[in-house]
Amino acid sequence: EIPLFDSKNAPKVTIQLPMYNEMYVAERIIETAAAFDYPRDKFQIQVLDDSTDETKDIIAAKVAELAATGLNIQHIHRIDRTGYKAGALDDAMDRVQGEFIAIFDADFVPDKDFLIRTMPYFKEGIGVVQSRWGHLNKTYSLLTELQAFGLNGHFAIEQGGRNASGHFINFNGTAGIWRKTCIEEAGGWEHDTLTEDLDLSYRAQMRGWKFKYLEDVESPAELPITMSALKSQQHRWMKGGAECFIKMWKSLITFPGVKFSDRIHGFAHLFNSSVFVFILILSILSLFVLHIKDSFSDLNWFIQFGAFFIASTLFLSFYYWHSWRDKKGPFLNDLFRFIGRFIQFLTVSMALSLSNAVAVIEGYLGIKSSFVRTPKFNVLIKTEFKGNKYDKKSLSLINILEGLLMLIFGFTAVQRAVYGDLGMVPFHLMLTFGYGIIFFSTLKENRSQG
Repeated sequence: EIPLFDSKNAPKVTIQLPMYNEMYVAERIIETAAAFDYPRDKFQIQVLDDSTDETKDIIAAKVAELAATGLNIQHIHRIDRTGYKAGALDDAMDRVQGEFIAIFDADFVPDKDFLIRTMPYFKEGIGVVQSRWGHLNKTYSLLTELQAFGLNGHFAIEQGGRNASGHFINFNGTAGIWRKTCIEEAGGWEHDTLTEDLDLSYRAQMRGWKFKYLEDVESPAELPITMSALKSQQHRWMKGGAECFIKMWKSLITFPGVKFSDRIHGFAHLFNSSVFVFILILSILSLFVLHIKDSFSDLNWFIQFGAFFIASTLFLSFYYWHSWRDKKGPFLNDLFRFIGRFIQFLTVSMALSLSNAVAVIEGYLGIKSSFVRTPKFNVLIKTEFKGNKYDKKSLSLINILEGLLMLIFGFTAVQRAVYGDLGMVPFHLMLTFGYGIIFFSTLKENRSQG
């Protein structure tokens, strides 16, 4: 049952737009938020601006323009970026006028009826309503297609499944609404991890607050269009997930009143970024397994257990198939398209394991790093991208290692194919192409920036 919006009894809502050096998209999100269909006397916008470049002037001009029309909008500019995004959200709390707080990152473009469609779900005990992310530039490139493929699986299956089963989910950092008292009772925004959204989500749910995920409410946003932007985003998500695991796992196990099933699901959820460490270890060990196979023929029976990994791949394909399947299209056509996209997704995902594993290990070791935002450029098609001032990076040690792994796995695959030992050739070819895509994409971006 879809609850109806009651405009006469609408609670006051504050829209928070945290941003840092977002000159390409700042004006768009401010205009989008200002156009929300919601009673003007129950509506406040806070632009939380940590910018150090001309973005702050763009924001100031747009806020002044909208304020002159009578809109309740404030430009809150910080010189000190303490706590980064979480710090900005926390600093603004004492100026929040609303009972509810909707948060949008600068690259999002929610529909004007967003509040009307989401606010009615705030029944008693609901602390967060989270919408599904859409993708403004899904067809920009293969890279954006693969990101959309993965994110759609996360929202449709992970968020939808956990929420339908009554288990813990997480606020995704944007495109959702918090009840102000939920934030306060959970201890407020903290900035000792890179994923402040995951951290606060678990602290709130362990205290009894419920979250609501809405699959039918889509909030479109830009996907990263460069490899370096994607990797910086992945680094923050993976490292932040590991930091939250270290911070929360004991509380999750011992906190009173949490159901046993929620503890198990939550433990797995917080630990899931670690899968990239195991993927990296598995890929490296596969090279040594081949040597063992050649040197110790009596151990071949043990190596056959590798077939179990095929089963895990089938389970994973089933997961993504349910988020991919277009029930209106021809089944076989959809199936063949899915198989191709799934293989491409696995290929690049496995090759991201090096940089992501480094991020996870840093998180577990307590190595702190700054909150590196993902640069967005207000670009929906390739002809619009004329370069940028933010995404400028030189070749790193990880980039060099990715190129080296491409060569090692490629050489191994060719060598084994020549000798007719084909068992691991598909796996090593996928790693070769995956690391190759990442390495050469990075080289191309560096060359174009130079």
